[in-house]
Amino acid sequence: MRVTVRPRSRLDNLAGLEVERMECDLLDRRQVRRALRGVDRLFHCAGTTSLRASADTHFRVNVQGTRVLLEEALLAGVGRVVHTSSFAAVGPAGATGTADEAQHFRAGRFGLPYVNAMHEAEGEAMRLAAHGLPVVVVNPTYVFGRGDVYRSSTEIVRRFLRREIPAYVDGTINVVDVEDVAAGHLLADELGEVGERYLLGNRNFTLDRLFADLGRLSGVEPPAVRLPLPAAIALARAVAPLPGAPAVHETELKGMALRWAYRSTKAKRQLGWVPGPHEVCLEETIAWYRDREPLQVRAPGTRQPLGLRATGFALRRASALASRMI
Repeated sequence: MRVTVRPRSRLDNLAGLEVERMECDLLDRRQVRRALRGVDRLFHCAGTTSLRASADTHFRVNVQGTRVLLEEALLAGVGRVVHTSSFAAVGPAGATGTADEAQHFRAGRFGLPYVNAMHEAEGEAMRLAAHGLPVVVVNPTYVFGRGDVYRSSTEIVRRFLRREIPAYVDGTINVVDVEDVAAGHLLADELGEVGERYLLGNRNFTLDRLFADLGRLSGVEPPAVRLPLPAAIALARAVAPLPGAPAVHETELKGMALRWAYRSTKAKRQLGWVPGPHEVCLEETIAWYRDREPLQVRAPGTRQPLGLRATGFALRRASALASRMI
């Protein structure tokens, strides 16, 4: 097994594994060509998921990187490719119900660079499939569990445990365990149909429900203040000029306010994929951050600051009164 890395890659998850490591920049065709020599199976998992990254960064890394790698895989005669896409390439569900692989992409109007780039990258994979590359696409949802050394999809849990979410907006996300996603990749390699995509997701959570479950499992009190999206964006813009990295970014708020709700019927039926209990990945993520950042993660029993609790109570009372008047 050969694994491509960069000079600045974090190699924690490769410790103890008998793999060949090869430095490779996916935008460098010469390096990619060398890395693909003798390769029969290719799992393309590289990319950036940061909602704070610029559109140029997303399209350079996620779209151009995919194009270069898969074009070279076609030239190298690779026998099978599994391309790791994202739920973002499917787009959010409508006002009700859940989305699946058959949904037409209509998320460009939201102006989210990560979402648009993942859609374009998947288009590159399908284009190469039409030219003869035996590629299967998997679309994981929010991946939780141990080992997120780059703090990508589990960052929301980290911030929760560190009590760094002062306020949040209405939204829905689908959460899946990292080990289930790995199993889904192997099943897609073995049983997936070329040119098809498979959503790998498990439990749909409203943010209210997710924070309630994280609070119950960790003992850290959930965020107390839920804001309407316009108010949250105004707050993010107000704190953006302050020194240091902002606790919340406008693009993140716009993304989290959407309904990322899915069903994975196709993967279960065609691949025989069976995800485990959804609470396991929440427990594993909490435990991993407690092990990794014991001094920063708040102890069980930690409550939100009194001012935020009072603000949250006042907002809930005002919302209840307004609904009665309507």
